[in-house]
Amino acid sequence: MKRRTFLRLSAMAPLAFGASRVMADTSLSAARIHATPNGKPHTFGFHGREFLLDGQPMQIRAGQMDPIRVPRSYWVHRIRMAKAMGLNTISLYLMWNALEPEPGKFDLTTDRNDFSHFIELCAQEGMWVFLRPGPYVCAEWDFGGLPAWLLRDPSVRVRQLENAHYMQAVSRYFDALAPVIQPLLVQNGGPVLMVQLANEYNDFSRGPAYIPRLRRMWEQRGVDIPFAIADGMTPLDNPAAAAAGTAVGLDGPLGAKFRFDQARSIAGQAPVFVAEAWVGWYTRWNDEAFATVAYADKLRELATGLRQLMDADRSFSLYEVHGGTNFGFGAGANAKDDGSDFSPMITSYNYGAPINERGEPTANYHAFRSIITGTLKQPVMDMPPVPPVGTFASVKVKPYASLWDNLPAPIHVHRPQSNEVLFGRGSGVVVYRKRIQTEAPTMLRIEGVRDYATVFVDGQYAGLVSRVKDQDVPEGNTLKLPSTQGRNVELEILVDSFGHVNYGHFMRDEKGLVGHVYLDKKPLHGWQVHGLPLDNDYVRTLKPAAAQSTRPGMFFRAKVERDDATDCYVDLSEWNKGYVWVNGHLLGRYWHIGPQQRFYCPAEWWKQGRNEVVIFDQHMTRGARIRGVTTLIG
Repeated sequence: MKRRTFLRLSAMAPLAFGASRVMADTSLSAARIHATPNGKPHTFGFHGREFLLDGQPMQIRAGQMDPIRVPRSYWVHRIRMAKAMGLNTISLYLMWNALEPEPGKFDLTTDRNDFSHFIELCAQEGMWVFLRPGPYVCAEWDFGGLPAWLLRDPSVRVRQLENAHYMQAVSRYFDALAPVIQPLLVQNGGPVLMVQLANEYNDFSRGPAYIPRLRRMWEQRGVDIPFAIADGMTPLDNPAAAAAGTAVGLDGPLGAKFRFDQARSIAGQAPVFVAEAWVGWYTRWNDEAFATVAYADKLRELATGLRQLMDADRSFSLYEVHGGTNFGFGAGANAKDDGSDFSPMITSYNYGAPINERGEPTANYHAFRSIITGTLKQPVMDMPPVPPVGTFASVKVKPYASLWDNLPAPIHVHRPQSNEVLFGRGSGVVVYRKRIQTEAPTMLRIEGVRDYATVFVDGQYAGLVSRVKDQDVPEGNTLKLPSTQGRNVELEILVDSFGHVNYGHFMRDEKGLVGHVYLDKKPLHGWQVHGLPLDNDYVRTLKPAAAQSTRPGMFFRAKVERDDATDCYVDLSEWNKGYVWVNGHLLGRYWHIGPQQRFYCPAEWWKQGRNEVVIFDQHMTRGARIRGVTTLIG
């Protein structure tokens, strides 16, 4: 089953489960007490299709959580929550695009990029690590973790061994990561047991030499450790890409019938395990409801699947044990292989996980904890307290600055081109400008909108074209413009983007305008193009509006008073579509079509007393209200 076709789930009342066993367990290995990370070298490897830690069979009981999605101040709390559920390992992705934001310019230590510190905290808390560093991770993250700057070069084809430019970039990425990863390996006294070479590659390509090459590249850089691959179950029918002696991880819903026997034909004498046992699912803009675990029969199905893995002493990783948040521009998107049916992810990555976005235990958490501890018959640590949550009173957010007064210098081009090509960016907004004149009402056709365009004629809103269809957007990419009565007027197209496609064969998802613009079937040439990054530096230096503007494309600002700096959700249900910052931190995208209307802001980004909230809305010109609430759904 492919990731994007997995069963959608919705909300549910809490349900308790006992720890009764599906079958009697005669195996002693599940009850063995293994060493925990202690700063001393340990041995980890494969033998007889089993994982061995210090020569003893080991069941990996892992949960996925990605440090980039978790506030740094809560890393220890979330790790302890996973440990208290009975897990012994943390699986984690590294997002290449966060670690190398510009070619050759790495940031491995700032805030949530500091993955080595996160791994050290796992060791400190007695948890082993399954490291999944990419280069591609999927993960419903922007471009599957690949850097958007790869798209500046039209010749680049990602995940292809034959593409020299792509492989050179991968080599540079491995060069930067390897010295940081080496001391964290189990044989060097660290907690990293295993490194994943590739994610869902057989579902993407059939190049048999790609994965072995990645393995050699890691080994040449001193990362010499057991390796794994992860794939959905469908590609097992025609496997082509693997590496000898590599553990094979299967992806699929927790409770599915995993095809372990068939996977052994690929793994040989290496172990087969569940690399991603999906406990929930992601949510996209315009979904009817949040994809969270919702009804009793689904939780029973998940609980039964976990019991079966425990009873069989099968190694697994729950995806996600804690999803967290797609802060900033992190959320990805899905599409068909031709780029159609584009469906971007919401800002929350709550995922219906046992530990919810704010670190609270859910119904699954208590059910899973009961099953794991009941099977192991070993005590686990107490669950740590949940961080406090607060609110703030409703506040009117007032207009502050106009995007149109804060346009940077333009680039002049013959025809529209992408944000990546023109400005080297894969996020933010782009304004395309050209003067036109018409004698009668005319039709404007805009091809290649990536992903949401508002159109203006002489500063007056004329309509929108969206790659994401909803009830407010007509089908097609054509607008009827009024006659300019022969006057020379300015046509402006403001294009906002969602995340790049993160899964499948459509992996050249450039943003901005990537096609022609036609006026009565004639292509328009000669454009001025302005690129606005919408990063913190740009927002901080906005020039305030001299007078109230009636033109959409406004920034709004409010001062929010808080009695204490605790977690809080910002309710934006009165707003239309845009971005929200709290004290200079970009929480992410919002959109009135939902289902998400509340946006998580962790305690570390609030201040006791006065806080600044900034909103950019692509449609609104008059302020609306925000308020602080305690839950994602309400």
